[in-house]
Amino acid sequence: MPIIGEGLAGLRVLVTGGSRGLGAATVRRFVAAGATVLTASRSRPGEDSGATFMPADLSTPEGVAELGRRVIDEVGGVDVLVNNAGAASAPAPTLSRSDASWRADLDLNLLGAVRLDRALVPGMVERGSGVVVHVSSIASQLPQRTEASYAAAKAALNTYSRELATEVGEHGVRVLCVLPGFVVTDGATAHLRHLAEKQGVSADEVTRQIVDHLKVPLGRPGDPEDVAEMIAFLASSRAKWLTGAQFRVDGGILPTV
Repeated sequence: MPIIGEGLAGLRVLVTGGSRGLGAATVRRFVAAGATVLTASRSRPGEDSGATFMPADLSTPEGVAELGRRVIDEVGGVDVLVNNAGAASAPAPTLSRSDASWRADLDLNLLGAVRLDRALVPGMVERGSGVVVHVSSIASQLPQRTEASYAAAKAALNTYSRELATEVGEHGVRVLCVLPGFVVTDGATAHLRHLAEKQGVSADEVTRQIVDHLKVPLGRPGDPEDVAEMIAFLASSRAKWLTGAQFRVDGGILPTV
């Protein structure tokens, strides 16, 4: 049974990067709410989530344009767009990071969202309603060493989200940013295991090291469902007067400013 009182049932929702991690949790949350969910990524989800899968490479203009065309052709556009696809390129010292890695991070983490918005938000504007949620990162405000290009791309995404909100708000379209912190996704779990093997300790010990390094007030990492719940709330009718804002889901890592 759909979750009652959210106003999400029957909405057309597209979640990019929805095959695993935060994206997969977000897909499950919208499906549970009774939405018609599409998901797009390079790899097919490992399980049947109840969403329609569309293969797409969101790091290229051609891949985004093709996805936008398919979404419009198949369902006529979307009511909610969750731009979740993103990843960091390989760690590298800032001053020796190559132009190619800077471009890769900007293409996927910033321009992928910009291009997909350009394809699908005009339909929202024409209909007079819609919600766009950009999944950013606390790295945009707390950059870690060797990840400058990823952090810069996410910071640019925050700024772009704010400007877009001011442009489309008068047409009934809301734009919001979600900033996850240290969340244990499938990818994070694999990385933790790799670090644990290198150090000769358990994955739990490595997790504790990261929690201590980040000074997480709640003393533990988050779950993908924690972020998915925030995204669902922001897309729902309960958040109808929220736009142009950033929402941290980080267990209190970033100080309030």
